[in-house]
Amino acid sequence: MASQSRAGQPALHGLEFGINEWLVDEQYERYLHDPGSVDRTWRELFASPIPAPRRETRNGATTAQESADDADDAAVKAVRVAALIEAYRVRGHLVADTDPLTAARAAAHPELELTAFGLREDDLQREFVVDGFSGQATMTLRDVLKALQESYCRTVGTEYMHIQSSQERRWIQQRIESPQAPPDVAEQLQILYRLGAAEAFETFLQTKYVGQKRYSLEGGESAIVLLDALLLRSIGHGVREAVIGMAHRGRLNVLANIIGKSHAEIFHEFEDAGDIRSVQGSGDVKYHLGAEGTYRALDGGMIAVCVVANPSHLELVGPVAQGVVRAKQDRAADGGEAFPVLPIAVHGDAAFAGQGVVFETLNMSQLPGYRTGGTVHIVINNQLGFTTSPANGRSSAYATDVARTVQAPIFHVNADDPEAVVRVARLAFDYRQAFHKDVVVDLICYRRHGHSEVDDPSITQPAMYDRIDARASVRKLYAEALVHRGDITERQVEGALRDYQGHLERAFTQTRARPVPASPMPVNSVNDVNATNHVSAQHVAASQAATAITEAAARQVIASQTAVPGGFTVHARVLPQLQRRTTMLDAGTIDWATAETLAIGSLLLDGVAVRLAGQDSRRGTFGQRHAVLTDRRTGAEHTPLSSLGPRAADFAPYDSMLSELGALAFEYGYSLARPDALVLWEAQFGDFANGAQAVIDEYIASSEQKWGQRSGVTLLLPHGLEGQGPDHSSGRIERFLQLCAQGNMTVAMPSLPGNYFHLLRQQALDERRRPLVVFTPKSMLRSKVATSGLTELTMGAFRAVIPDETADTARIRRVLVCSGKVFYDLDAHRRSAGWSDTAIVRLERLYPFPTQELGAELARFPAGSEVRWVQEEPENQGAWSFVEPHVQRLAGRAVACVSRPQASAPAVGSARRHAGEQRDLVTSAFQ
Repeated sequence: MASQSRAGQPALHGLEFGINEWLVDEQYERYLHDPGSVDRTWRELFASPIPAPRRETRNGATTAQESADDADDAAVKAVRVAALIEAYRVRGHLVADTDPLTAARAAAHPELELTAFGLREDDLQREFVVDGFSGQATMTLRDVLKALQESYCRTVGTEYMHIQSSQERRWIQQRIESPQAPPDVAEQLQILYRLGAAEAFETFLQTKYVGQKRYSLEGGESAIVLLDALLLRSIGHGVREAVIGMAHRGRLNVLANIIGKSHAEIFHEFEDAGDIRSVQGSGDVKYHLGAEGTYRALDGGMIAVCVVANPSHLELVGPVAQGVVRAKQDRAADGGEAFPVLPIAVHGDAAFAGQGVVFETLNMSQLPGYRTGGTVHIVINNQLGFTTSPANGRSSAYATDVARTVQAPIFHVNADDPEAVVRVARLAFDYRQAFHKDVVVDLICYRRHGHSEVDDPSITQPAMYDRIDARASVRKLYAEALVHRGDITERQVEGALRDYQGHLERAFTQTRARPVPASPMPVNSVNDVNATNHVSAQHVAASQAATAITEAAARQVIASQTAVPGGFTVHARVLPQLQRRTTMLDAGTIDWATAETLAIGSLLLDGVAVRLAGQDSRRGTFGQRHAVLTDRRTGAEHTPLSSLGPRAADFAPYDSMLSELGALAFEYGYSLARPDALVLWEAQFGDFANGAQAVIDEYIASSEQKWGQRSGVTLLLPHGLEGQGPDHSSGRIERFLQLCAQGNMTVAMPSLPGNYFHLLRQQALDERRRPLVVFTPKSMLRSKVATSGLTELTMGAFRAVIPDETADTARIRRVLVCSGKVFYDLDAHRRSAGWSDTAIVRLERLYPFPTQELGAELARFPAGSEVRWVQEEPENQGAWSFVEPHVQRLAGRAVACVSRPQASAPAVGSARRHAGEQRDLVTSAFQ
């Protein structure tokens, strides 16, 4: 501050604040930006000359020149008190009593000592102007300190001064600095009941199912109280439903005591007594499962609530749940900023600090395509990972520090003070409703058992678990406190717990009495590639919807491309592309972007909503799509397909943040709650889907088998070896095909725009929902040979196999089977070299494998003809390893593979070397 001055006034170094000089700097910066953002005392300081500091001589006397008069001294003291208040707002959480395992709170922080502000003990009785602090105009310094301790240093530590909005800071200050009324007896009994239910549930399972993993909530039972308070607050406050994404710990407890899943059903899962024939697939362990139910408050209020299924990639459920919430809110179609669905994310402390998808999800929170109106994040802070201490698990002071990046307020609360937990829950919900932003509750607790119930945590944390073993449960501590205060009786405490335990015992007895079915669920042999794919292919063929459109619909869609609002200036490079879409219909040269536009536009006319998201997807990575136009002069935006008329469904194209993992997880979640919509996620290049591999493995490929959870999410992965190097070539076809089984998804690589058109419409209109993976083109986007005529769209359907209609079957001695753009290279070489004895068959759908269609096409050719599979990718990559047994069985003879040699990288880095390889590959296919 010494280098700054204020409009000719003396520099602020006239006031000495020592180690708190940073605080004055911060207030001054805020004052310069917005005088109204600081308290009145600071405004008066910065707007007025600063009195000279008081300096003492060696013998304690002061000269007249060095002494300020009493008024000036009072003004300086008032500023120092204001700085003290501000310091507690910023630093108070550092000395708050938030750790239930610590016998005493942290020692006083040096930046909060009176002497750090030039204040002394004899100032405690002086009255100061406090500008509304704690609801008062003036207070004695003693009362100021007491109020600061109550607000910031008890069992709640609040971080919020990093928020730039003065409105939000003042909103929080008004609520946490005001005196808190204690809960009445009814509220206390509600808390005690929820604690009792949480504890009794865990104790019962620990007694009845010794040695079984359940990832119990013991030590963090206040999480049930917190969720109860959140949902109770939601009822009647504009929230229709809550969606919870959470990891394993405490999940069963939440399902039982919040969602309302029956205890008998949970006990059956422990008994492994469910009817396994009723599970559509392999199923999953009980602490990964999701559920839907109704939260029922003790006063009769109700709200729909669900827990999203979650695998062991703990924080991956965060963006999935956000996608579910956004879809539910979009379907509600309330308009405005109502956000009627409340997202609640329950995290572990080690995962919240350690997994990057947490930041990706936080970063989504205020983006147009991903906003859900604010999420309440609950960190069940066990102060421990599996066996890893915080010192080895994070570099930040708190597990929650990543939330500061989006300026979310963070409330650290001692889980052994359930009344404080309830206050924080209400405050967090009210903040979310007021500002539609994320808020974090850091519930600091402990794990009474280890990582799971079969783990011995004392091996690595002996001192911590000595303290835990000696500590009574939060329910017992709270009950003792209430009885000691005379708020309730011992009889009330025992009665509530006894009733709940009796209910559990009855449910357990009923579970044991139910017989266990003996018949196993029939499954396909993992080695029987024929059975699995034959059944799946039949199902796909039977479920195909009519995908052709009328010429009138096509022309209506194309007309929207150039019908811009009056005064809107389309970019000079974009306008010709849009105008050519009209001529393409008549010329029969429909390209990929136009075919896609016709597919999406016709679906909108059919009443099917479409959501498209990805990095630069509105324009298109290759400048081909132009789903959203930007005015060349004003920067205003226009979405042509949103002008198809009032009866058309919504089209929502978004540019995503630079993310694959969180972004794809969001779209997957969105697709779960919007089976009526076509949900498209596009990778900038197909290679980039690598960053979302956990979503693909854990959710897209296997969620139906594990959880009976069907998704129609569609992945668009630009693919093709075209000399752009290893990281812009391959969508990793082999990885997706390796995950294919039991008809779990569709994998396609169309070579014609018309086929792509039918594929997208089929995906949206089929009743059977399954993920679709499309390897989309790059160079083919503008290829003059890779085009379709209008009749291909107004007639026919998607073709899994495109036959060679030019071949003279009697003369054929070589059949090349391929997918994607390599067909055009092969066909060009065949024409130029005159290979009339070679047929080229295009395999457009790789899974479910089109056994019937390909078999019929191969049967057209002489039995002695040679069959070869041709692919651009290295031999150990691409589709070869998957298609080999199928093509060989259908051909009835050995099938050769023409490809690049095996390689560790997908492609070479030299464009010239690539061109040479491609020539050799194409030539060798005919030799």
